[in-house]
Amino acid sequence: MKRQGFKKQGFRSFGCFGGFARRAAFGSFGNLWVFETFETSETSETLFHETSETFETLSHETSFFMRALYCLLLTLCLANASFAQGGELRFSLHHEPKTFNPLQAEEDSSDTIVYLTGGVLMRVNRQSQALEPALASSWKISDAGRTITFVLRPNVYFSDGTPFTAEDVAYTVRQLMDPALHSPIADQFRTGSGAVQTKVLAPNRISVTFPAPIVGLDKLFDEVAIMSAHSPRKEMAVLGPFYVADHKPGAYVLLRRNPNYWKKDTAGHALPYLESIRLDIQPNRDAEALRLRRGEIHLINVLDSEYYDRLASIAPGALHDAGPGFDTEQMWFNQVPTASLPAYKLAWFRSTAFRRAISEAINRADMCRVVYNQHAQPAIGPVSPANHFWFNASLHAHPYDTQSALRRLQQEGFRQQGGKLVDREGHAVEFSLLTNAEKKSRVQMAAMIQQDLGKIGVKINLVTLDFPSLIERITQSFNYEAALLGLVNVDLDPNAQMNVWLSSGENHQWNPKQATPATAWEAEIDKLMRTQASTLDANKRKAAFDRVQQIAWEQEPFIYLVHKNALSAISESVVGAQPVVLRPQTYWNVDVLRLKSGTGGH
Repeated sequence: MKRQGFKKQGFRSFGCFGGFARRAAFGSFGNLWVFETFETSETSETLFHETSETFETLSHETSFFMRALYCLLLTLCLANASFAQGGELRFSLHHEPKTFNPLQAEEDSSDTIVYLTGGVLMRVNRQSQALEPALASSWKISDAGRTITFVLRPNVYFSDGTPFTAEDVAYTVRQLMDPALHSPIADQFRTGSGAVQTKVLAPNRISVTFPAPIVGLDKLFDEVAIMSAHSPRKEMAVLGPFYVADHKPGAYVLLRRNPNYWKKDTAGHALPYLESIRLDIQPNRDAEALRLRRGEIHLINVLDSEYYDRLASIAPGALHDAGPGFDTEQMWFNQVPTASLPAYKLAWFRSTAFRRAISEAINRADMCRVVYNQHAQPAIGPVSPANHFWFNASLHAHPYDTQSALRRLQQEGFRQQGGKLVDREGHAVEFSLLTNAEKKSRVQMAAMIQQDLGKIGVKINLVTLDFPSLIERITQSFNYEAALLGLVNVDLDPNAQMNVWLSSGENHQWNPKQATPATAWEAEIDKLMRTQASTLDANKRKAAFDRVQQIAWEQEPFIYLVHKNALSAISESVVGAQPVVLRPQTYWNVDVLRLKSGTGGH
């Protein structure tokens, strides 16, 4: 799970022999009525009327061939008048990307660039959930799930012209599994001790062997963008549909069409259709929504409910609510032993009773109503009920119950004194809560938590930071007390959450990268996560991960708050968009997206 995420749909063809033009090209060449069956745009209708008189002046002696040719040419003009190939798609990143190295991406902006530029061996179709060939034309899993052998597509080149071979796959796997890199993707491949072995069998064949079986091994490669072993451009040489052409920190990232992209459409035309993508760095969500209204950007991939409702009366055709999503919003306490925290606060944060009490004092239903206008539901745990198979249906949302919260705290030696909650040593219960300033919904949630906990005598000091500064605090300096953020699910399978639940994981956020598990329950989760990742028995996997969810519900290292609906906005000028629940909701099929004529950017 990266900050957490998890489709592909055919597109409507508008070429000469595609769906739009076919009706004219093979209709009655001698009569103009054939064009009246089209769903024409204003532009194409004008073109039709301007040319109809010319067409009718052709004499009856004109050859059938010439009349057919004229009709065919007119058809091409009509199709091209309605839809443009090329053009520039525009949307926003909410913060500066931390890295362009696809193996180190761990936040949304970097993930976006990796998805648009990275080439993978196979791709999970975000709409059908089926695994589809990409750079690997075929693959085979053997040795009880320990080994996967890939057959690579021939004549594929990186964006800089460097040939793609099995050596690049071997190099990427070695880089991925290097402990010094601290790749957030690598944890889901670490199911046993020992080294990962790569064997180049031929320029287009390679096998990768892991020390222990990995269930769903092939799907995990959906997240691994292949890097070049030989290009001097290193990670900037890519195999995806676009490459990074320009980057002005704090302003924009410009992607251009990869001329060497391997994929073609069903008619044999090179993909992608778009010429470029401009990603403006825009942390202000109000400005982003305004720019969508003005037509300055084409989509908002994840739309907060406030802006969804605001845009509903202005551009209803652009809005999409795909229903309950898979992402989570949660808060947690810093339990890192080396953090510069007073010992008494670290003791609070490590107390299960303290965390459970804080959880019970938070009114999640109010959050869904006030912050999300009912476009959300109270969270139960790390898995959304929308994930029907993996969700532990025996669990329920923690109740809002301030009296129960106070009873738990009293059992731990806390008491109320002069309207304040104090611990057994007389320290007032007070802590800071970090969240990212540009995310208005999180700032609102933090304010509501502040108000709710004030009712039991707990004082919260809200601290809002820009996203890069916040990430530095929670991943490097650990200079914080509590944080409120979200995780983005990149797959429905629990293997994608290995980097969150393994105590050694990079995203084991409350106390990451532990040499050995700090608690007995974390040790149990480690064992369960490795069990579910190494058995081929679906029932055993389900039982193991149900228990992980049960422990997370009991211990609450993350205090889960809400599951948001998957809301997005896409301009009606974008052709081929098929919004889905799983990330990236709006541009998962970016290689076949087009822009209507006149909307191709500046």
